[in-house]
Amino acid sequence: MATQTTAEQRSLTFLQVSVALQTLAIFFQAVTAGVLLSSSHGEVLHSVGARVMYGASMLYVLAAILAWRPGGGTPRPILYASGFLVLASVQVVLGIAHVPSLHVPLGVLMFGLSVLALGQVLTAHLPERSGTRS
Repeated sequence: MATQTTAEQRSLTFLQVSVALQTLAIFFQAVTAGVLLSSSHGEVLHSVGARVMYGASMLYVLAAILAWRPGGGTPRPILYASGFLVLASVQVVLGIAHVPSLHVPLGVLMFGLSVLALGQVLTAHLPERSGTRS
């Protein structure tokens, strides 16, 4: 039982780290968007940050799948992570198409949702199993 609890704790920690990385990457994108307006280096930073943010969204999906145990929990985090990946894909398309009227508000929405997801996974606890505590 201790091994299973340790594995569950590692999965939860991986999920927490992946959501934190995604949130930081989206925040970095907001900062580089401001730099983009005032510096010639902003475009390169924003472009690199977009790739990191997209990779972080894929990592979040992987972490959500690994944290889910078939028959042992809800697959809701997988749905949330997949939704973020879809939003990130739309965000990339809008950025490449240079549609700031949709790109910027979607980025703000993604940051807010990512902060909410981060708060949710940071406050998550392992479910207590009957018979493990006295």
